[in-house]
Amino acid sequence: MNLSELLIELLLMPLVAFVIGLGMVLMMRKIAARLGRRIGPPLLQPIYDIIKLYGKRTQISHGLIHEIGIIMAVGGYVAAETLLPVPGMNGLADKGGVITLAYVMMIPSLGMALGVGQCANPNGSIGISRALTAMLAYDIPFILVIFGAAYVYGTTNLADIIAIQQQQGVSGWGLMQMPLLALAGMLALPAVMGKQPFEIYIAPAEIATGPMVEMSGKFMGGLFVMQCFQLYTAGVLYTTLFLGGGAYWITFLPKIYAVVAIPMAAAMLFPRYRTEDVIRLMWKWPVLVGLMGLAVAMK
Repeated sequence: MNLSELLIELLLMPLVAFVIGLGMVLMMRKIAARLGRRIGPPLLQPIYDIIKLYGKRTQISHGLIHEIGIIMAVGGYVAAETLLPVPGMNGLADKGGVITLAYVMMIPSLGMALGVGQCANPNGSIGISRALTAMLAYDIPFILVIFGAAYVYGTTNLADIIAIQQQQGVSGWGLMQMPLLALAGMLALPAVMGKQPFEIYIAPAEIATGPMVEMSGKFMGGLFVMQCFQLYTAGVLYTTLFLGGGAYWITFLPKIYAVVAIPMAAAMLFPRYRTEDVIRLMWKWPVLVGLMGLAVAMK
């Protein structure tokens, strides 16, 4: 691949991720509405929301660090998309493996903490503290799953992992090769996506939406865009590790949408957890199942 082709891929991959992520946001809101016996938003509502937020005059800015934090929150996921191989585009997947991706995925939470830390709002500080605690909770099973998949396939290169699974067919999928690790990943996925019942850092009834309380206009729009990337990244990473990736978009899209929809549809039936409940839950079942899966894989 020459430099011009690589640059085109690096531009297209975040754009594709954003468009697909918009669809995932709509899907999540539709699922939540249906579970609550409501109709839900119209088809183009996520686009309307972004246009409305960026069209508003930003009332409050807490300085350069505040703005850099939001750039980090969005930019971290933009960088992550270039490391995730998708049909027809590998981007930088051959140059930075899944370990690099795991580190890059931590940048958005740290960026949000940096930005909100400039606000001197106690609700924002509590929300960020909860968000970083949740990250610590789900990172342990997340790393166990990544390590197990890399051990089974003998590589940390996501493009190679996809190629191995596609060569072996469905029997070579991570779901078949390491079902316990796949289950551990699925159990941790709702926390990685930060949605109900794991949205402890927002908690409107307790801390008035936490970090969001100081966000308006373009800042809130940036966090909305980050949400699109967040859902997409979680769906693509799980599909890459356990569902054989995808040679064509027509088979790839149903997988990543199902990966996001299935665990979240189940999780939305539960009330929001407390911070200590999130830690106890993540360090109990996903970690336990992940360790069992590692033991089986390393026999």
